[in-house]
Amino acid sequence: MAKRGPLTDIGPIFQMAYLPSDFDAAIRHWTEVVGAGPFFIMENIQIADMTYLGQPSDAVISAAWGYWGDMQIELIRAEDDAPSIYTGEYAVKDRLHHVCVAVDDIDAARAALKEAGATILIEGKVGESGAVIYADAGGGPGNVIEYVKLMEGGAELFAMMREAARDWDGSEPLRRLG
Repeated sequence: MAKRGPLTDIGPIFQMAYLPSDFDAAIRHWTEVVGAGPFFIMENIQIADMTYLGQPSDAVISAAWGYWGDMQIELIRAEDDAPSIYTGEYAVKDRLHHVCVAVDDIDAARAALKEAGATILIEGKVGESGAVIYADAGGGPGNVIEYVKLMEGGAELFAMMREAARDWDGSEPLRRLG
């Protein structure tokens, strides 16, 4: 039997995230070659009360989310050079950047990360009722794990995106949110 670690039982991965060098080309690849989508984009996102390695950061990103079956694919574009995992040493491009796990209890995720000896890279608020932690549990850049407690309405938004992908005919591959 495989050894179980402190991060084993937090929850399943529901998202794979990428930081492409060419955001538009990545959208085309995922929609036209892989068949994921449609993608829903939100531009100029700033995580509230964000810290990067314990220091305040006002990093801004744009992100597009689409579904490939039941797996959510996130494509991210840094909009500035503020300290974050989207700039500097953690900004690995054109390969898996991080995976995401949705949690009900962000404090339990933080405790499991502490037990695992992980480095918390980013913490912040998501809307009024959500929170996020990005951590390096020892794998370094390209091996980051995001834990998110979805804000109110977040699960329904993702369900709408997943439903849009079910019978998607390839039209309007990029749709704007907000």
